Amino acid sequence: MKILHHGARDGVTGSCHELQLGKFSLLIDCGVFQGEEARVGNDITFPVEPIKALILTHCHIDHVGRIPWLLAAGFRGPIYATEATASLLPLMLEDGLKLQLGLSDEKCEAFIRLVRSQLKPVPFDCRAQIMLPDGQDVSLFFRQAGHILGSAYVELTLPEHQKVVFSGDLGPSNTPLLVDPVPPSHADVLVLESTYGDKRHPGVENREQALKKIVEQSLQDGGAILIPAFSLGRTQELLFDLENIVTGESQKARLNSPWLSLPIVLDSPLAMRITHSYQGFKRLWAKEAKARLDSGRHPLDFDQCTQIDEHSDHIGLVNRLKASGEPAVIVAASGMCTGGRIMSYLEALLPDPRTNLLLIGYQARGTLGRELQNGAKAVMIHNNRIEVKARVHTMTGYSAHADQNDLVRFVRGIEQGPNEIRLVHGDRPAQEALAKRLRKIKPDAKVIVCANLPPD
Repeated sequence: MKILHHGARDGVTGSCHELQLGKFSLLIDCGVFQGEEARVGNDITFPVEPIKALILTHCHIDHVGRIPWLLAAGFRGPIYATEATASLLPLMLEDGLKLQLGLSDEKCEAFIRLVRSQLKPVPFDCRAQIMLPDGQDVSLFFRQAGHILGSAYVELTLPEHQKVVFSGDLGPSNTPLLVDPVPPSHADVLVLESTYGDKRHPGVENREQALKKIVEQSLQDGGAILIPAFSLGRTQELLFDLENIVTGESQKARLNSPWLSLPIVLDSPLAMRITHSYQGFKRLWAKEAKARLDSGRHPLDFDQCTQIDEHSDHIGLVNRLKASGEPAVIVAASGMCTGGRIMSYLEALLPDPRTNLLLIGYQARGTLGRELQNGAKAVMIHNNRIEVKARVHTMTGYSAHADQNDLVRFVRGIEQGPNEIRLVHGDRPAQEALAKRLRKIKPDAKVIVCANLPPD
């Protein structure tokens, strides 16, 4: 058994790991590179003939976005995913095909039909059997990872009963919308993400109040509040908290509350469709979210939230906000400000000192989001130099990733093993910081910082 890393070896995007079992292989994730890491390109540079199955941990584009290239290279094996991931995958790939490759609707539909024919949905905690051509029998289980809807860590039992676990992306503890990840009881080899391996997040339980405080401070400035958010995961968490704030203000009967007249706008057709999928998989929600549903509330679809679908309506709102400077909360993709409808808002409103920009997710190196987070006074958008006079805030309470403490807790909870831990999906400092802590709690394990390994 050998593991090769074809992405996310020394960075946080492009997740793609090959588990070699003699002559044949399984591929875990196949994502695109983003930010500075995108310079390596998305071509498949490894042989696909030995790969007999693709296993997906979740639907973020840095875990699934290279599937078109993989299929173009000739892969026609089964694609295993959880039921929710299988439902979301066509939406995410269609969006990527149109944005990245500019494919026509007809070509997109043909590709999506091919993907659907290869998809093998597997419920959480149910065994799937993967039989390799040489007779090797591999057992696959998906376990809830708490990162986004349908996200899983992958538990594989190999023919000689060795257990290999790929974490995918693990979510933080105590989020109100999704359940917490529970570590496996046994793992011989663990491939573990380390996005925030050197950082600790503020408690998730305080994020709603932090959001409320920033929005109310922004309202004093009088302008728009722009929140770039990934269509899958971060947007739904935001809507969940915004609905709770609005409901709380309404129940207090504070008629003069600015929240009760504040427009909340979801400007993302993809996020709208994904939110609909979230509502279709309510059985995967956490107890707190289910309790709100039982009380008659609609946490992801409330009256004060306006959804914009048509591009003409989007442009109309951008121009209106630029001219009027009126307050509104705008939630739009992309989360790292690398494309999507958020770009029109940034181009129009960053020069306005009344604008507030709230960054709520990881901003990869080389992205516009990272530039803004680092205090850039001017940025390039659509080949135009845009002055930045808006206030820029960063909130980490909305990170969909486990922080260092969560990751350590996950590993500590593994009762038997692991003998080897391979750290991926993190910058080198994050991997090294996490490795230092893991060596203390699992002194018998070999902890490998994959960022220090030569490319496969």
